[in-house]
Amino acid sequence: MVALLEAQLKEMNPNLDSISEFWRKVLLYNDRVEELNQVTQQRDNIKKQYDEWRKKRLDEFMAGFNAISLKLKEMYQMITLGGDAELELVDSLDPFSEGVVFSVRPPKKSWKNIANLSGAEKTLSSLALVFALYHYKPTPLYVMDEIDAALVPSMCRLQKCFYCWALCEGQDKGCSVYNLSLRNNMFELADRLVGIYKTDN
Repeated sequence: MVALLEAQLKEMNPNLDSISEFWRKVLLYNDRVEELNQVTQQRDNIKKQYDEWRKKRLDEFMAGFNAISLKLKEMYQMITLGGDAELELVDSLDPFSEGVVFSVRPPKKSWKNIANLSGAEKTLSSLALVFALYHYKPTPLYVMDEIDAALVPSMCRLQKCFYCWALCEGQDKGCSVYNLSLRNNMFELADRLVGIYKTDN
């Protein structure tokens, strides 16, 4: 029996260096596991920071969106004497993916997307949005190019009242409004006028 086992052992030709090779591989494996743990920890930290920034961005956006929506309603009702306006998120779960829909209900009319309004209604809606944005986060300079061009005279009167209010409010916050216009009733509102005219026809 012993002779048989010795014969089998000779045939197997064992490599006794494999034990030390095994321990080298174990050490290498442990090093790789340690590297993996470090990289995983870094990844988790970065993901946590990324998630915090995403949440902060969403919270700030929603706070601004809600404040602007409320002010937009107020501004539009003031400008149109009874209309209603609304901002809606296309995708409320991910507001950054699809954008915002701006709908208005002019006085004595049905709800419409801003794209389906007349030129005068678009002007008033846009003004309401500009001043709602202004109320949320004022900027020092506004340039408006013939915002009264599409308005009929009765609407110009409404715009004039609102524009005076905006100018007074804006001056309190150090804001300048530059308005290009061809209408005399807009000239009356200006602190300063710059006239531009053609020569030779």
